[in-house]
Amino acid sequence: MTTAARASDLTIGMVMFPDMTHLDLAGPYDVFSRMPKTQVHLLAATLAPVRAEGGWTTIPQVAFDDAPACDVICVPGGIGVNAMMEDAPVLRLLDRQARTARSMTSVCTGALVLGAAGLLRGYRATTHWLSLDLLPLFGAHVVEERVVVDRDRITGAGVTAGIDFGLVVASQLLGADVARAIQLAIEYDPAPPFRGGSPASAAPALVERLTLMRAQAQAERRAIAERAARQIDGLAPDS
Repeated sequence: MTTAARASDLTIGMVMFPDMTHLDLAGPYDVFSRMPKTQVHLLAATLAPVRAEGGWTTIPQVAFDDAPACDVICVPGGIGVNAMMEDAPVLRLLDRQARTARSMTSVCTGALVLGAAGLLRGYRATTHWLSLDLLPLFGAHVVEERVVVDRDRITGAGVTAGIDFGLVVASQLLGADVARAIQLAIEYDPAPPFRGGSPASAAPALVERLTLMRAQAQAERRAIAERAARQIDGLAPDS
């Protein structure tokens, strides 16, 4: 992947689906939309409004079947990834785009959807900390970092890593100077009110409590991921 800008415009496709985490989409979108000579498409199965977790609704711009070949595809995470790991239209879209895209990327648990499409085999990757243990089901090598770049795969960790991820993508495509300018323009200078936004910095008791609270949901997600992993080789090709 070159760090120099292309002569022609860049095209980025951001995948949308019901019950995605809106910030997984909005964080990197705000970065991508400020990249020069870059067109960002919001992709969804249909052009009907897509309701994210919490009720935020966004209108897609391009249906999957009409999506152009994109330089970058980005998949957000959220509760909805459970369904997307077995959603044929999404998996076909990712398979088709991966044939020509410069980078296939994700934020948070969107990595599980990339994995279900067979796109993380042999790649280093990250995702939300509660789902890191699911990545090996798809042949990925787990890396507990904020953003992981491995050849033509770029993955971001949980929710708020989306902005960091977006800036890394901007740097990869257009150079560090462009990414730094965008970071300054959006005044991205995080100073959270509390230390403890990751298992490494949070109080162990809090990590344990949240893990226990999410245990049943994570067990259900694991069952879906295991089923999706078994289906990778049977991914239906485009007609």
